[in-house]
Amino acid sequence: MEPVITVGLDGTPESVAAAGWAAREAALRGATLRLLHAWVLLSLESAQSPSEEDQNYWARQIVDGARAAIGQRFPDLPIVEDLVRADPRDALRAAADASGMLVLGSRDMAPLTSYFLGDVGLQVLARSPVPTVLVRARENSADTTDTGDEGDVVVGLSLHGPCDALVAFAFESAAKRDVALRAVHGIRVPVPAYTRTDVDSYISVSLLEGARRNLSEALRPWRSEYPRVRVEEVVRTESPARAVVRGASGAGLLVVGRRQEPLPLRPRIGPVLQAAVHHAPCPVAVVPHE
Repeated sequence: MEPVITVGLDGTPESVAAAGWAAREAALRGATLRLLHAWVLLSLESAQSPSEEDQNYWARQIVDGARAAIGQRFPDLPIVEDLVRADPRDALRAAADASGMLVLGSRDMAPLTSYFLGDVGLQVLARSPVPTVLVRARENSADTTDTGDEGDVVVGLSLHGPCDALVAFAFESAAKRDVALRAVHGIRVPVPAYTRTDVDSYISVSLLEGARRNLSEALRPWRSEYPRVRVEEVVRTESPARAVVRGASGAGLLVVGRRQEPLPLRPRIGPVLQAAVHHAPCPVAVVPHE
């Protein structure tokens, strides 16, 4: 079956930017782009001629406008338009089940330069069975589909369990873009390592050396599978959340993971994912994994 990338549209500049990002990704992956707009009040039967009296007029304008903007940059990209009479949460979750990737727009909350996710995006993100990418519009750009996503791919790794789907997505994304992959891992220095004035250098060095070995070992099979991808390994002695956000500086895409089956009493969206979603300076791909 031909792969499909679905983008949710709601008429905001952010959703148009998300459509532009999704179009480029579909072109890179040889996929069909699905433009989805959902509203519970859509009419089952539309008027014959375009008119503001048609209950679906504005919904159709949203989808048609995004398609026109995308068509200027990707004239040969196969596109499917889909107006769905349903709650956006339900429509997006259903679309994720039939797609290889889901793309959503996210507002920029200046001056914090962070993502803002409403209930719809948050609920979909926490339960999507496929990689879900959050994109915000680029400031001061005349091109509404421009997301400023040029740069290396960065992946945040915890090394506390298997995460093959996460690493595979990161390597494939870097390979498709022909850019380097930066693998970032953060480790907290344990309390006993702190002295009155500093951190015990022996403990901190041992932690770093061990983490670097573990990171290299985790990436070894993927380096062999993707020999043309240039890989940089970064280990920081700071909280994983801070390490991932700082490591994403200058990146074109940040890839983080979300466990499909979170541990009991643990939230579906952990601190690293929260930090990435709210503070990363680039599009964020959230990949569910075991």
